[in-house]
Amino acid sequence: MKVLVTGAAGFIGSFTAQRFLSRGDEVVGLDNLNDYYDVVLKIARLARLERQSGFRFERLDLADEQAMSALFAREKFEFVVHLGAQAGVRYSLQNPHAYLSSNVVGTLNVLEGCRYHGVKHLVYASTSSVYGASTRMPFSEHEPASHPLSLYAASKRATELMAHNYSALFKLPTTGLRFFTVYGPWGRPDMALFSFARAIADGRPIEVFNHGHHMRDFTYVEDIVEGVVRVTDRVPEPDPDWDSNNPDPASSSAPYRLYNIGSNRPIELLRYIEVLEDCMGRKAEKIMRPQQLGDVPNTYANVDELIADVGYKPDTPIEVGVRNFVEWFREYYGYTTR
Repeated sequence: MKVLVTGAAGFIGSFTAQRFLSRGDEVVGLDNLNDYYDVVLKIARLARLERQSGFRFERLDLADEQAMSALFAREKFEFVVHLGAQAGVRYSLQNPHAYLSSNVVGTLNVLEGCRYHGVKHLVYASTSSVYGASTRMPFSEHEPASHPLSLYAASKRATELMAHNYSALFKLPTTGLRFFTVYGPWGRPDMALFSFARAIADGRPIEVFNHGHHMRDFTYVEDIVEGVVRVTDRVPEPDPDWDSNNPDPASSSAPYRLYNIGSNRPIELLRYIEVLEDCMGRKAEKIMRPQQLGDVPNTYANVDELIADVGYKPDTPIEVGVRNFVEWFREYYGYTTR
């Protein structure tokens, strides 16, 4: 099939494009290669994809309405996996306008392209951050996500609502995937594992927020991608049991679904750091900080719906996933110490 993967130079996007290519699909990868983090790393991810037949790259900004419309008209995609976004909870405190432009306007342009050009299924990335102030865990798609704590989370929740609107009005099948703290090789430098590893390798201290006591449902990137591909193949249909008097947020009378993709086993940040220290062969000097604005204290995914509908549950333990990251990190940056 012919698939558009937005954010193809990104962490999850590059792995997703690779996975589709490995099974013989034709992939058009879109990215604007912005400088939110190291562009050289993004180009290196793309280079791995461009060595393979079946892949083409389009450098476009999701917020460019005319360019996006022309792309959809020209390419006639069968499926769209929309992973391009402005990420980062903390950065949303500094540059909130970037989140509306990329996440809200960008998603609108993707939805319009799908609406007018016969896309069979739109799968898009959301985030566990939409659960925000909720403390009812494990987080379930069947519970409301009405109190996000950052503009990043609010922008992603907005895309879920926008997708439902297009599913309801235009019968466009859409599936939103709430990712839980993704990590692994080729990851983003602004994320904890990457920044901790670089600091440890350079002999610098690491800042540990919330004194390391918050829990995260750390999910290995290849587990995330397996879920993305399986969900893409399962085009949603209207839920015949959906009740407008007792509306279920996870489904609809429209062809619309939401799924969590998480490891279903939250780990304390301090334990995560211990595993990294063991893999790096060096202890970290820790500077303990209070919880940051916008951070969710804990995350824990209920993945029952993912298991029931697509027969899949992420299962890579952090001891394996962190080791794989460290091996890549050493090779990519030439760190040889242990």
